[in-house]
Amino acid sequence: METSSTHHIVESLTRAIVEHRLHPGAKLAEQKLADHFGVSRTLVRQALFQLAQNRLIRLEPARGAFVAAPSVDEARQVFAVRRMLEAEMTRAFVRQVTPAKIKALREHVAQERQALDNQDVPGRTELLGDFHVRMAELMGNQVLAELLRELISRCALITLMYQSTNAAVHSNEEHADIVRALAARDEELAVRLMNEHLQHVEQGLTFDRKLPTSDISMALSS
Repeated sequence: METSSTHHIVESLTRAIVEHRLHPGAKLAEQKLADHFGVSRTLVRQALFQLAQNRLIRLEPARGAFVAAPSVDEARQVFAVRRMLEAEMTRAFVRQVTPAKIKALREHVAQERQALDNQDVPGRTELLGDFHVRMAELMGNQVLAELLRELISRCALITLMYQSTNAAVHSNEEHADIVRALAARDEELAVRLMNEHLQHVEQGLTFDRKLPTSDISMALSS
């Protein structure tokens, strides 16, 4: 019961953030959340801890929980570093490609498609980012996988909040194209497609949005 309550709080707050009903920097008061969900502050605290691990909120000692507010500049810098890293990763992947690795990537792309079809916004965001981490894992390079996971999580909130469904569908299609180029061992094409893909993801983030509310009950009632 406690687990399902915590999960419900995490899901509700995630959706409120994704759907722009809570804005970056908004304070998430434990007591207000406990009253809204009809649960103890302990369960609220567990949910906030999970959200902090996902980088959707930040926990500040003696101040409380706030919706994370990554800057657009930070996202731009992250994409610049990712382009440098992932071009070389793609080259290295082509040189050690195997049918098993291609099969694993195709299965991942199919999971992305499923999340898109199910209109699962948090799920699709996580899977679309994990595609790049999966490539590093399949190469057996855990340091690169961890580095990419950290970079992707630093701009995950921006992607989660600002990537349109059309842009997400486009990302999934581009991942499929990259896998085809990797399977064909076409190094130059694979690198070009990866670079273009990362540029498209960055360009596809739209920042014109309605001003959200700071009122927790109003944000969670939709």
